[in-house]
Amino acid sequence: MPIEIRELVIRAEVDPRQSEGLQAGQGPGAAADREQLVRDCVEQVMEMIHQKEER
Repeated sequence: MPIEIRELVIRAEVDPRQSEGLQAGQGPGAAADREQLVRDCVEQVMEMIHQKEER
C-alpha cells in the first residue's frame, strides 16, 4: 500500500555570522559568482524536470 504525504514542513536556520561574508556586492567577483550560482541552479532544476518527465 503506497504512503501519501500531504504536507511537508521544511525549516532552516541561518547563522548571521556565516552569512556576513556572503552578501551580494562584496568584492570584484561577486557578480560573476552570483551568475554562476544561478546557472548551476537552473541546470539542476532542468535536470529534475527532465527526470520527472521520464517517469
